Amino acid sequence: MTFRCPSLLPSALCAVALASPAFAAPAITRDIVVYGGTSGGLVAGFQAKAMGHTVVVIEPSAREGGLTTGGLGQTDIGNKQVIGGLSREFYRRVAAHYAQPGAWRWQTRQQYQDSGQTRTAPGEDSMWTFEPSAALKIYRDWIAETSLEVIRNERLDRAKGVRKEGGRIVSITMESGRVFAGQMFIDATYEGDLLAAAGVSYTVGREANAQYGETLNGVQTAQARHHQFVRGVDPYIVKGDPKSGLLPFIDPQGPGTEGAGDQRVQAYCYRMCLTDHPDNRIPFAKPAGYVEQWYELLLRNYEAGETGLPWINSSMPNRKTDTNNRLGFSTDFIGQNYAYPDASYADRAAIAARHRLYQQGLMWTLAYHPRMPEKIRAQISRWGMTKDEFTEGAGWQEQLYVREARRMISDLVMTQHHCQQREKITDSVGMGAYTMDSHHVQRHVDANGHVRNEGDVQVGGFPPYPISYRSIIPKRGECENLLVPVCLSATHIAFGSIRMEPVFMVLGQSAATAASLAIRGRTSVQAVPYEQLRARLTADRQILDHTPAPRAPATGGANLTPRSRFEGVLVDDSEATLTGTWQVSTLGSGIHAGYRHDGDARDGHSSAVFTATLPAPGTYEVQVAWTRNPNRATNVPVAIAHAGGVAQVKLNQREAPPIDRHFGAVGRYRFDRTGTVTLTNAGTDGHVILDAVRWVPVK
Repeated sequence: MTFRCPSLLPSALCAVALASPAFAAPAITRDIVVYGGTSGGLVAGFQAKAMGHTVVVIEPSAREGGLTTGGLGQTDIGNKQVIGGLSREFYRRVAAHYAQPGAWRWQTRQQYQDSGQTRTAPGEDSMWTFEPSAALKIYRDWIAETSLEVIRNERLDRAKGVRKEGGRIVSITMESGRVFAGQMFIDATYEGDLLAAAGVSYTVGREANAQYGETLNGVQTAQARHHQFVRGVDPYIVKGDPKSGLLPFIDPQGPGTEGAGDQRVQAYCYRMCLTDHPDNRIPFAKPAGYVEQWYELLLRNYEAGETGLPWINSSMPNRKTDTNNRLGFSTDFIGQNYAYPDASYADRAAIAARHRLYQQGLMWTLAYHPRMPEKIRAQISRWGMTKDEFTEGAGWQEQLYVREARRMISDLVMTQHHCQQREKITDSVGMGAYTMDSHHVQRHVDANGHVRNEGDVQVGGFPPYPISYRSIIPKRGECENLLVPVCLSATHIAFGSIRMEPVFMVLGQSAATAASLAIRGRTSVQAVPYEQLRARLTADRQILDHTPAPRAPATGGANLTPRSRFEGVLVDDSEATLTGTWQVSTLGSGIHAGYRHDGDARDGHSSAVFTATLPAPGTYEVQVAWTRNPNRATNVPVAIAHAGGVAQVKLNQREAPPIDRHFGAVGRYRFDRTGTVTLTNAGTDGHVILDAVRWVPVK
């Protein structure tokens, strides 16, 4: 209900009258109030309705669904088997949507090929890639079906909009003056605005490794191998002249001490939905306010030898894409978001607008700038924004990809140790399964006077792990009726694994379930009996633990070659540090227990690091093992870190391995006591095979 000033009341008195209690709008009271209509917030609303409660979902913008409807159609999962409950139901609804002939306008169902990690397996009832408009339709149909109350365009008054009594939130007030009262509250925003306004402890930035005994947190120059500049890019406005000043967006204070904490935040971008269909394409345009100097590092990177396309352009239905960052200079606006988590609404809008200007200028530069290599311009200019997506913004969305903002600090903080299961969780409310992943955090000048990126970490190779109930509720004594399924309690690097849209949906459902049990038990969220919570989550098909299938060849076990047959220092694929999605082959061939492959993803998301401890310093021949097949990649990137630097080699796995019928040499190098070889699937043209790497001493 909106109160307006009576026409006979003088305007000066009207403002006073409207501010008085007599004219205050009555509170909208619901059992559960969800602030943030992200995917996690909507699923929380659906679950609250299913448990018989009144609920309202308040979305600050005009569009619900967050990143799921905002361009992130390439679902990052890690392991589909651990996605259950209402989260899995969303992806079933995606499959049902695209099973309808009317869903296909710009191509046929048969023409569409998913190029990423999300390919639908034979017989699978879910689909993991989708257009933004399809996701929005699915959510709005679901909202109508359940009669879920969703209120859009209402923002929390962050200064004085949270009323608490005795450690509990009583009501929250919007900037418009509307008041929402409830027994339980859920903060499902990407920014954590409600938890901060409620006085709950939180942090922003990266913890030092020493704080929780981690190795992948804080400043990470050694890990920053991916999405990197080629060597030798000059950082100065006038090449070779430090007195001329640094080019834009290079941090003069960087990089900092290795492993030390800071307040820097991993980069944001817009997940563009592009098309190459001429009837649906809006060509990239040079934006008003374009600053050419912003892209000088991009141009210099190509002039220094870069040859790849600076995007991951993942196929979505109807000849559309979900486009993400790749290489050293791309869609990530590195270092330009540090203030965003705690910024005012106006300042956040300015940061988001600057990100959009940067990305619009980037796309025009890539497509049309005369200093760009012709082959890059030819490829990029085939694409453009889509006429039938985000129509109010000519193809550009409002939803910024806020990869990380505030993170709650609770009685349990999820860390690297929980992801790698060195520390066990006994109160699971869902599972994480993705690589510990951080995008770059800063751009700096290295010791050689060249520009480098810092902050990218991609470390996987661990099985799915449970996420603690204690990580989605505040510390005891801070707030008794708030749950936080998105900005949960986790370190920077652990959050980098958890922060996936399907997981936010899972945690949203678990948060609503816990809220319901707290209401029924007339208790705090901290006192909800976990046994009751687990029983209900299990009944609702949430997946709370996971036992991987044993790695045994389905057939042909006799074709496996024991590792003991080979001389040198051999590291098997089972001992490598894996990032992204690698599938175990069921063919029963290869070395030791068989081999892995990337499913022909070609997306640059997957890598494998083989590390060997060598018996003595010296020169070794490095050999990589694979099994031959016509569907293999001819250009597998291999990086060999040796005493003199890093060598880059391309490996043709379509040919038969020439050494012992298993291995191919990638060079002879001098090593101290440690050797590292990294294989990736960036820009590959077929399946990438992981089997083994060995170091053979050269006499």
